[in-house]
Amino acid sequence: MTRWLPHPWFALWLLVAWLLLQQSLAAPTIVLGIVLALVLSWALGKLGLPRVRVRSLGTLLVLLARVFADIVRSNIAVAKIIVSPWPRYTSGFVTIPLEITSPYALALLACIITATPGTIWVSHDSRRQMLLIHVLDVIDEATWIAHIKQRYEQPLLRIFR
Repeated sequence: MTRWLPHPWFALWLLVAWLLLQQSLAAPTIVLGIVLALVLSWALGKLGLPRVRVRSLGTLLVLLARVFADIVRSNIAVAKIIVSPWPRYTSGFVTIPLEITSPYALALLACIITATPGTIWVSHDSRRQMLLIHVLDVIDEATWIAHIKQRYEQPLLRIFR
């Protein structure tokens, strides 16, 4: 089975996403979705990526809820800056030392940081294990470092250890 369908969960979620995007359960849509899911799952298997091992599903769910709350809070903060007649903010770069080495944890951290309004993942130095992000309103660099490490990095370490 793994030879023909090396990533069954990926194929399943891809099919679900396809059907949701198409907003149709017509036979041709389902057949095309299954074909796409199978072909893309097979192609992903040919890349030879290591399998994802989620060690703590509960921590992952808590992290997703935390990220959702942070995105809502950041949207409000950025909106206040944008609509303010005299916006006062200091944008800048923050360098964060990381303990994460898992490529999946790093990819998820990149998605979290980039999806949160007001922050952008700029670069990652894998040799020095340093992350560079740009922040729209840097009030205190140490606070940002602690925020990223405690709210995101620690759960990711537990999830992908």
